[in-house]
Amino acid sequence: MGDPVETTIMKPAFGTLRIYDDLAALSRAAADFLCDMAVRKQGPVRIALSGGHTPKPMYELLAQDPIVHQLPWNRVHWILGDERFVPPTSPDSNYGMARAAFLDRVPVPAENVHPVETTGVTLDEAATKYEEMLKQLYGGDKLRIDRPLLDLTLLGLGPDGHTASLLPGQPVLQEQKRWVAPVPHGRPEKRVSLTYPALDSSRIVAFLVSGEDKRDMLDSILSGDNSVPAAHIRPIGETLWFVDKAAAGRWN
Repeated sequence: MGDPVETTIMKPAFGTLRIYDDLAALSRAAADFLCDMAVRKQGPVRIALSGGHTPKPMYELLAQDPIVHQLPWNRVHWILGDERFVPPTSPDSNYGMARAAFLDRVPVPAENVHPVETTGVTLDEAATKYEEMLKQLYGGDKLRIDRPLLDLTLLGLGPDGHTASLLPGQPVLQEQKRWVAPVPHGRPEKRVSLTYPALDSSRIVAFLVSGEDKRDMLDSILSGDNSVPAAHIRPIGETLWFVDKAAAGRWN
């Protein structure tokens, strides 16, 4: 789809801004980026998936030519950045969306897919179990700055400034010890979310932002406003913003 148009007049408060014509172009660029990263990385690759509508077209591209034949599926582990506390068959399930978009259509080993357990457990138990799984994958109980938990973390941006399920005004924003926390309030459905320490333990964080309804919030964050949850993401690696022109607004 051509090279991204990167801003040269204004620089974001953090990260690198990449602007694309529309969601389709953004999705293609992000899918290609993910594939290239996974191919280049030696050994296991851990990728945290975002929920919501924006990443779905990108996920669908992972199950199509040429990416489906290029991704080293046997080396890539798929993690959820957050999940609604609903059955996996629910239309609100982030895992269910990812399965329908690509996981059920690609040669990924079952043991490389890591859904949040949401049935037969309490919300607190779901968060604890997911954290235990992450520690097993990581091979340790404490995050080290020289060894990121995640190779690539995909994040969205809500009009209210939330990302993953780091919701404005909720206790999860103050969590500094747990890697995964319950989020019982702030939305109609309960949620489980990776915390700042886990999300920040990333080699690359890629925000995917599309649509005019995100324009004001994105502009605020890129301009340096740190009053919303998404503005506090600071990975030990790099931050990339994959943004379409509708969301970019004056940053075009």
